Amino acid sequence: MDELPWNRQRLRSNNEWLLLEQLRTAGPCSRAQLARDTGLSKPTVSSALAELQQHGLVREVGTVAPGRGRTAVLYEPDPTAGYVLGIDVGRARLRIAVADMSGKVLSRKDVANRARTATSLAEVVAGAVNETLAAVDVPAERVVHAVLGSPGVFDPEDGRVHYAVNLPGWGRAGLLTEIRERLGGPELSMHNDANLAALGEYAFGAGRESRLFVYVLVGTGLGVGIVSHGELFTGAHGAAGEVGFLPAAFGDPAAGSSRRGALEEAVSADAVVRAARERGMSGRLTAKRVFDAARAGDPIAATVVREEGERIALVVAAVTAVLDPDVIVVGGGLGGSADLLLDQVRAALQRTTPLRPAVSPSELGDDAVLLGAIATALRVARPQVFDRRTPTGR
Repeated sequence: MDELPWNRQRLRSNNEWLLLEQLRTAGPCSRAQLARDTGLSKPTVSSALAELQQHGLVREVGTVAPGRGRTAVLYEPDPTAGYVLGIDVGRARLRIAVADMSGKVLSRKDVANRARTATSLAEVVAGAVNETLAAVDVPAERVVHAVLGSPGVFDPEDGRVHYAVNLPGWGRAGLLTEIRERLGGPELSMHNDANLAALGEYAFGAGRESRLFVYVLVGTGLGVGIVSHGELFTGAHGAAGEVGFLPAAFGDPAAGSSRRGALEEAVSADAVVRAARERGMSGRLTAKRVFDAARAGDPIAATVVREEGERIALVVAAVTAVLDPDVIVVGGGLGGSADLLLDQVRAALQRTTPLRPAVSPSELGDDAVLLGAIATALRVARPQVFDRRTPTGR
């Protein structure tokens, strides 16, 4: 008999969570519509909505006048119940965004990454976060969860980021704790940037509704993110998709410059610049300038782009042979030149493999990692907000 009140309380809490999720997925609804969609009785819906509204989780958003009957009040989840942060740390740039519980980005900041040590980078991240929050008057304590994306794999056992070779000192022990303390308020988790980009494209971009979706990030480094039925696949130790460490031969054998090394050295923005220099291009080269020159008809640049496309095709072919995804999206810094690259990738696939994967450009561009961080933070924050604001949670 003592357990009966607890069970009733738990049942009420489960009903409230069910209604909150229904409103989140279906959009603003009336009490009658919620009763029809969930199978709950109208009195149960009315009682649960009243509780959710009292706890600041649901708000009235307008009315609807049906063809027959009385005007009905529409409800939606209150987006101001909490906030989340997305942080994208790359070698060249930092991107910060704050979003409400609906996922709407309220403020964002992009800054150049000129830090030369992990400590100075942590300072820059904290400063950019504070400016982003101040722009919309959101205090740090209202941020429920923050997600930081960067190259490498964070190991919670030793507190280190492994394999982030492009960020000096980023593997120092205690770095995540240091950043968390500098931020002041929110919980903070760290994730691989390619994984977050995959989740971003799955939630908001080219990977929507895919059963098995792969994102190939090609920028200052190379990585692969894998999403299966909406869930990220990271492997036994979190390193699934670290294809940049695969051995590869690269360079021009005819020029005597062939050498062996990690695949990331052959498939990246630096590889494009290096190949362009080896073939005779000069000046202050960047990958973007090489691609711009290829568009303008420069034969050397066109050759470099073709060879980069062929190397990316090797990555795509290997991923396809192992995973057989619905679609492979190519993004990252070089993904911005998909108009040139993907034609070369598809042509190389036609020549080298009987497998014919669907290859698409990123729809989110440079924002894929940042939006993936927001989506990941929301998945953590929404149930936490509910649990904190209701008497028993779920």
